[in-house]
Amino acid sequence: MRLFIKIMLILIVLFISVSAIVWNQYQQFMTTPLQVNEQGYVYTVAKGSNLQQISQELHDAGLTNLPALYLHIYGRLTHKAHLIKAGEYRIKPHTTLSELLDQLIAGQVIQYSFTIIEGMTAQQLITMVTSDSRLTKTLTDTNLSTVMTALGFPLNNGEGEFAPETYNFTAGTTDLQLLRRAHHLMTRDLEKAWATKAENLPYKTPYEALIMASIIEKETGIAEERAQIAGVFVRRLELGMRLQTDPTVIYGLGTSFDGNLRRKDLTTDTTYNTYTRNGLPPTPIALPSKEAIEAALHPLAGNSLFFVATGRDGRHVFSATLADHNKAVRQYQLKQ
Repeated sequence: MRLFIKIMLILIVLFISVSAIVWNQYQQFMTTPLQVNEQGYVYTVAKGSNLQQISQELHDAGLTNLPALYLHIYGRLTHKAHLIKAGEYRIKPHTTLSELLDQLIAGQVIQYSFTIIEGMTAQQLITMVTSDSRLTKTLTDTNLSTVMTALGFPLNNGEGEFAPETYNFTAGTTDLQLLRRAHHLMTRDLEKAWATKAENLPYKTPYEALIMASIIEKETGIAEERAQIAGVFVRRLELGMRLQTDPTVIYGLGTSFDGNLRRKDLTTDTTYNTYTRNGLPPTPIALPSKEAIEAALHPLAGNSLFFVATGRDGRHVFSATLADHNKAVRQYQLKQ
């Protein structure tokens, strides 16, 4: 009996000693920084990965010599192993295994950003999106009409229908998913702006307001001028005057435009030439900002019908009469 008790005591002591050693090593491994250089390390957790796979992958990458046993202990102690989320993670220098596991459980994946710039065309956007290596490519045909069909809007032209904004995304996001977000945001913003528009505007539909907003976007980069330019164009429409705006002509020229707008271009009729045709062009000519949409729907009251660039900081001089406008043209454009 005494021998049995003695053996049991020895076994208990051994168990406690081994457990203490394992626990100390576990604590050491969990709090020791991973072997990551100053540039950091991008680690991808695949869907369905378990702790054993993660341990092996970290070991194979040379980040740790941690035995799989310790991650097993972590899983048993915390009951959080099933909470680890798939995705792409950036491991910073000096990150411990414990901190990394917290990161994986919280799903703190790498966030990328993609900025759609106001004033660019939809086709330029498609080219940018499909050439961005961070996005998963699904679009093989980058023609705008094909893309709109893929988005579920086969009858839409697509120009002007994507909201300029910075979009955050994670690894695995497709080019089409990002475009769908931008299209949805523009639709939402336009609907909200249309609901609070000024009265007695010459637009029959939100789409016509979008067309006007795109022209305003291309005419000025000066925030305080947007509503003023909108006012000029609205008054011209109300009076039956042609808009006579260069950006629509340039858009109509397409790839034949070489950066130099000539007099013959202004007289050559296209569906986008607002020197030869009345009213708005058939579609937007660019992707307008929310501010340009607001300006189109809340034009500044006044009597100006003309404006000309001063050549200084992109600003314009506004005139109520053709005589005053011609005088401004001579002063700022012809330098007379």
